[in-house]
Amino acid sequence: MTTFTDEQLDRYARHILLTEMDLDGQEKLANSKVLIIGAGGLGSPAALYLAGAGIGTIGIVDNDTVDLSNIHRQIAHFTKDVNVSKVESAAEKMQAINPDVEIITYKDFVTSENIVEIIRGYDFVLDGTDNFSAKFLINDACVMENIPYSHGGILRFTGQAMTVIPGKSACFRCVFREPPPPNLIPTCLETGVLGPVVGILGTIQATETLKHLTGVGEVLANQLLSFEAKGMDFRKVRVKKDKNCPLCGEHPVIKTLVDSEQPLCELKA
Repeated sequence: MTTFTDEQLDRYARHILLTEMDLDGQEKLANSKVLIIGAGGLGSPAALYLAGAGIGTIGIVDNDTVDLSNIHRQIAHFTKDVNVSKVESAAEKMQAINPDVEIITYKDFVTSENIVEIIRGYDFVLDGTDNFSAKFLINDACVMENIPYSHGGILRFTGQAMTVIPGKSACFRCVFREPPPPNLIPTCLETGVLGPVVGILGTIQATETLKHLTGVGEVLANQLLSFEAKGMDFRKVRVKKDKNCPLCGEHPVIKTLVDSEQPLCELKA
Protein backbone atom coordinates (compact mmCIF):
# COMPACT_ATOMS: atom_id res chain seq x y z
CA MET A 1 0.00 0.00 0.00
CA THR A 2 1.29 3.44 -0.94
CA THR A 3 1.68 5.87 1.95
CA PHE A 4 1.21 9.44 0.79
CA THR A 5 2.93 12.32 2.55
CA ASP A 6 0.95 15.37 3.65
CA GLU A 7 2.46 17.25 0.71
CA GLN A 8 1.30 14.57 -1.72
CA LEU A 9 -2.17 14.50 -0.23
CA ASP A 10 -2.32 18.24 -0.80
CA ARG A 11 -0.93 17.89 -4.36
CA TYR A 12 -3.52 15.30 -5.36
CA ALA A 13 -6.39 16.65 -3.24
CA ARG A 14 -8.66 17.48 -6.19
CA HIS A 15 -8.27 13.94 -7.53
CA ILE A 16 -8.89 12.37 -4.15
CA LEU A 17 -12.08 14.44 -3.68
CA LEU A 18 -13.60 12.73 -6.71
CA THR A 19 -15.77 9.95 -5.29
CA GLU A 20 -15.04 7.80 -8.36
CA MET A 21 -11.30 8.20 -7.81
CA ASP A 22 -10.60 8.80 -4.09
CA LEU A 23 -7.41 7.64 -2.41
CA ASP A 24 -7.57 4.16 -3.96
CA GLY A 25 -7.52 5.61 -7.47
CA GLN A 26 -4.61 7.87 -6.66
CA GLU A 27 -2.73 4.89 -5.27
CA LYS A 28 -3.31 3.01 -8.53
CA LEU A 29 -1.78 5.92 -10.44
CA ALA A 30 1.22 6.03 -8.13
CA ASN A 31 1.85 2.34 -8.80
CA SER A 32 1.41 2.57 -12.58
CA LYS A 33 3.90 2.79 -15.42
CA VAL A 34 2.94 4.64 -18.60
CA LEU A 35 4.97 4.96 -21.81
CA ILE A 36 4.51 7.95 -24.11
CA ILE A 37 5.84 7.39 -27.62
CA GLY A 38 6.48 10.79 -29.15
CA ALA A 39 7.36 13.98 -27.26
CA GLY A 40 5.75 16.39 -29.70
CA GLY A 41 2.26 17.78 -30.28
CA LEU A 42 0.28 14.95 -28.69
CA GLY A 43 2.92 13.74 -26.27
CA SER A 44 3.59 17.19 -24.81
CA PRO A 45 0.21 17.88 -23.16
CA ALA A 46 -0.21 14.22 -22.27
CA ALA A 47 3.19 14.13 -20.55
CA LEU A 48 2.48 17.26 -18.51
CA TYR A 49 -0.95 16.11 -17.39
CA LEU A 50 0.18 12.58 -16.55
CA ALA A 51 3.11 13.92 -14.55
CA GLY A 52 0.77 16.25 -12.70
CA ALA A 53 -1.64 13.37 -12.08
CA GLY A 54 1.00 11.43 -10.17
CA ILE A 55 1.74 8.47 -12.42
CA GLY A 56 4.52 6.59 -10.64
CA THR A 57 6.74 6.03 -13.67
CA ILE A 58 6.52 7.69 -17.07
CA GLY A 59 8.68 6.66 -19.98
CA ILE A 60 8.99 9.00 -22.96
CA VAL A 61 10.41 8.08 -26.36
CA ASP A 62 11.65 10.40 -29.11
CA ASN A 63 14.90 10.82 -31.04
CA ASP A 64 14.17 14.31 -32.33
CA THR A 65 15.35 17.72 -31.18
CA VAL A 66 13.21 20.81 -30.65
CA ASP A 67 12.77 23.01 -33.71
CA LEU A 68 11.43 26.56 -33.66
CA SER A 69 8.48 25.47 -35.82
CA ASN A 70 7.44 23.04 -33.06
CA ILE A 71 6.89 25.65 -30.38
CA HIS A 72 3.41 26.83 -31.43
CA ARG A 73 1.87 23.48 -30.56
CA GLN A 74 4.34 21.33 -28.60
CA ILE A 75 3.77 22.91 -25.20
CA ALA A 76 6.40 20.93 -23.28
CA HIS A 77 9.09 22.80 -25.22
CA PHE A 78 10.04 26.46 -24.88
CA THR A 79 12.04 28.76 -27.14
CA LYS A 80 15.12 28.18 -25.00
CA ASP A 81 14.87 24.46 -25.84
CA VAL A 82 15.48 24.83 -29.58
CA ASN A 83 18.07 22.21 -30.65
CA VAL A 84 17.67 20.37 -27.31
CA SER A 85 16.60 16.71 -27.25
CA LYS A 86 12.82 16.54 -26.99
CA VAL A 87 12.85 13.85 -24.33
CA GLU A 88 15.26 15.89 -22.21
CA SER A 89 13.18 19.04 -22.68
CA ALA A 90 9.93 17.24 -21.81
CA ALA A 91 11.47 15.47 -18.82
CA GLU A 92 12.64 18.81 -17.41
CA LYS A 93 9.10 20.24 -17.50
CA MET A 94 7.54 17.04 -16.14
CA GLN A 95 9.97 16.97 -13.24
CA ALA A 96 9.29 20.63 -12.53
CA ILE A 97 5.56 19.91 -12.37
CA ASN A 98 5.94 16.85 -10.15
CA PRO A 99 9.29 15.77 -8.68
CA ASP A 100 7.66 12.62 -7.28
CA VAL A 101 7.35 11.05 -10.74
CA GLU A 102 10.12 8.79 -12.04
CA ILE A 103 10.85 9.69 -15.65
CA ILE A 104 12.66 7.34 -18.01
CA THR A 105 13.84 8.82 -21.31
CA TYR A 106 14.52 6.91 -24.51
CA LYS A 107 16.36 9.05 -27.04
CA ASP A 108 15.36 6.87 -29.95
CA PHE A 109 12.60 6.24 -32.47
CA VAL A 110 10.63 3.02 -32.09
CA THR A 111 11.37 0.40 -34.72
CA SER A 112 10.48 -3.23 -35.22
CA GLU A 113 13.82 -4.10 -33.62
CA ASN A 114 13.50 -2.12 -30.38
CA ILE A 115 9.82 -1.54 -29.66
CA VAL A 116 9.11 -4.75 -27.75
CA GLU A 117 12.03 -4.20 -25.42
CA ILE A 118 10.90 -0.61 -24.83
CA ILE A 119 7.19 -1.25 -24.14
CA ARG A 120 7.57 -4.33 -21.95
CA GLY A 121 6.85 -3.65 -18.29
CA TYR A 122 4.55 -0.70 -18.94
CA ASP A 123 0.87 -0.83 -17.98
CA PHE A 124 -0.31 1.48 -20.74
CA VAL A 125 1.14 3.06 -23.90
CA LEU A 126 0.17 6.40 -25.36
CA ASP A 127 0.78 6.73 -29.11
CA GLY A 128 1.73 10.32 -29.87
CA THR A 129 3.51 9.57 -33.15
CA ASP A 130 3.12 11.38 -36.42
CA ASN A 131 3.09 8.75 -39.18
CA PHE A 132 1.21 5.63 -40.18
CA SER A 133 4.26 3.38 -40.08
CA ALA A 134 4.79 4.06 -36.38
CA LYS A 135 1.09 3.83 -35.58
CA PHE A 136 0.69 0.38 -37.10
CA LEU A 137 3.94 -0.75 -35.48
CA ILE A 138 2.77 0.43 -32.03
CA ASN A 139 -0.60 -1.24 -32.52
CA ASP A 140 0.96 -4.54 -33.58
CA ALA A 141 3.51 -4.55 -30.76
CA CYS A 142 0.98 -3.65 -28.07
CA VAL A 143 -1.48 -6.29 -29.26
CA MET A 144 1.27 -8.94 -29.38
CA GLU A 145 2.48 -7.96 -25.90
CA ASN A 146 -1.07 -7.56 -24.52
CA ILE A 147 -0.53 -3.94 -23.45
CA PRO A 148 -3.47 -1.50 -23.70
CA TYR A 149 -2.79 1.74 -25.54
CA SER A 150 -4.32 5.01 -26.72
CA HIS A 151 -4.24 5.90 -30.42
CA GLY A 152 -4.33 9.53 -31.52
CA GLY A 153 -3.94 11.24 -34.87
CA ILE A 154 -4.42 14.80 -36.16
CA LEU A 155 -4.27 16.83 -39.37
CA ARG A 156 -5.12 20.49 -39.95
CA PHE A 157 -8.27 21.12 -37.86
CA THR A 158 -9.23 17.49 -37.18
CA GLY A 159 -8.30 14.73 -34.78
CA GLN A 160 -9.25 11.20 -33.84
CA ALA A 161 -8.68 8.88 -30.91
CA MET A 162 -9.47 5.35 -29.81
CA THR A 163 -8.30 3.05 -27.04
CA VAL A 164 -7.21 -0.51 -27.76
CA ILE A 165 -7.58 -3.23 -25.13
CA PRO A 166 -5.86 -6.29 -26.67
CA GLY A 167 -8.04 -9.38 -26.73
CA LYS A 168 -11.16 -7.42 -25.83
CA SER A 169 -11.61 -4.53 -28.25
CA ALA A 170 -10.97 -3.67 -31.86
CA CYS A 171 -7.35 -2.94 -32.66
CA PHE A 172 -6.13 -0.29 -35.10
CA ARG A 173 -5.94 -2.87 -37.90
CA CYS A 174 -9.54 -3.95 -37.27
CA VAL A 175 -10.55 -0.44 -38.32
CA PHE A 176 -7.89 0.67 -40.82
CA ARG A 177 -6.33 -2.67 -41.88
CA GLU A 178 -3.00 -1.42 -43.32
CA PRO A 179 -1.03 1.77 -43.92
CA PRO A 180 -2.09 3.82 -46.96
CA PRO A 181 0.30 4.05 -49.92
CA PRO A 182 3.10 6.59 -49.40
CA ASN A 183 2.16 10.18 -50.36
CA LEU A 184 -1.57 9.38 -50.60
CA ILE A 185 -2.41 11.38 -47.46
CA PRO A 186 -0.77 14.81 -47.04
CA THR A 187 1.32 15.48 -43.97
CA CYS A 188 1.10 18.34 -41.49
CA LEU A 189 4.28 19.72 -43.03
CA GLU A 190 2.39 20.03 -46.31
CA THR A 191 -1.00 21.20 -45.00
CA GLY A 192 -0.38 22.67 -41.54
CA VAL A 193 -2.12 22.15 -38.21
CA LEU A 194 -3.88 24.45 -35.76
CA GLY A 195 -1.83 24.38 -32.57
CA PRO A 196 -4.58 23.84 -29.96
CA VAL A 197 -5.98 20.88 -31.93
CA VAL A 198 -3.07 18.73 -30.82
CA GLY A 199 -3.61 19.93 -27.26
CA ILE A 200 -7.24 18.83 -27.37
CA LEU A 201 -6.31 15.38 -28.59
CA GLY A 202 -3.28 14.91 -26.35
CA THR A 203 -5.43 15.82 -23.36
CA ILE A 204 -8.08 13.31 -24.45
CA GLN A 205 -5.37 10.66 -24.61
CA ALA A 206 -4.15 11.56 -21.13
CA THR A 207 -7.72 11.28 -19.88
CA GLU A 208 -8.09 7.84 -21.48
CA THR A 209 -4.87 6.78 -19.75
CA LEU A 210 -6.07 7.85 -16.31
CA LYS A 211 -9.49 6.28 -16.81
CA HIS A 212 -8.00 2.96 -17.81
CA LEU A 213 -5.55 2.87 -14.91
CA THR A 214 -8.15 3.74 -12.29
CA GLY A 215 -11.18 2.01 -13.80
CA VAL A 216 -13.12 5.27 -13.73
CA GLY A 217 -15.64 5.77 -16.53
CA GLU A 218 -15.66 4.18 -19.98
CA VAL A 219 -12.64 4.34 -22.26
CA LEU A 220 -12.87 4.65 -26.04
CA ALA A 221 -12.60 0.90 -26.60
CA ASN A 222 -14.61 -0.16 -29.67
CA GLN A 223 -15.24 3.53 -30.30
CA LEU A 224 -13.53 5.97 -32.66
CA LEU A 225 -13.82 9.55 -31.47
CA SER A 226 -13.31 12.24 -34.09
CA PHE A 227 -13.56 16.00 -33.92
CA GLU A 228 -13.36 18.94 -36.28
CA ALA A 229 -12.26 22.15 -34.62
CA LYS A 230 -13.65 24.73 -37.07
CA GLY A 231 -17.22 23.76 -36.19
CA MET A 232 -16.19 22.22 -32.83
CA ASP A 233 -18.01 19.06 -33.84
CA PHE A 234 -17.37 15.83 -31.94
CA ARG A 235 -18.74 12.40 -32.80
CA LYS A 236 -18.17 8.81 -31.79
CA VAL A 237 -18.48 5.89 -34.16
CA ARG A 238 -18.89 2.37 -32.85
CA VAL A 239 -16.32 -0.09 -34.20
CA LYS A 240 -15.92 -3.75 -33.41
CA LYS A 241 -13.30 -6.43 -33.25
CA ASP A 242 -12.92 -7.96 -36.71
CA LYS A 243 -12.74 -11.74 -36.76
CA ASN A 244 -10.84 -11.42 -40.05
CA CYS A 245 -8.29 -8.96 -38.71
CA PRO A 246 -4.83 -10.10 -39.86
CA LEU A 247 -3.41 -9.31 -36.42
CA CYS A 248 -6.00 -10.09 -33.74
CA GLY A 249 -8.61 -12.06 -35.70
CA GLU A 250 -9.44 -15.74 -35.53
CA HIS A 251 -6.68 -16.67 -37.98
CA PRO A 252 -3.92 -14.07 -37.61
CA VAL A 253 -1.28 -13.87 -40.30
CA ILE A 254 0.79 -11.02 -38.85
CA LYS A 255 3.14 -12.67 -36.40
CA THR A 256 6.28 -10.55 -36.74
CA LEU A 257 6.85 -6.83 -36.51
CA VAL A 258 7.90 -4.88 -39.60
CA ASP A 259 8.68 -1.27 -40.46
CA SER A 260 7.03 0.34 -43.47
CA GLU A 261 8.10 3.41 -45.37
CA GLN A 262 5.90 6.42 -44.62
CA PRO A 263 6.45 10.18 -44.93
CA LEU A 264 6.82 11.97 -41.60
CA CYS A 265 4.36 14.61 -40.52
CA GLU A 266 6.00 17.63 -38.96
CA LEU A 267 3.57 17.35 -36.05
CA LYS A 268 6.32 15.59 -34.12
CA ALA A 269 4.17 13.58 -31.77
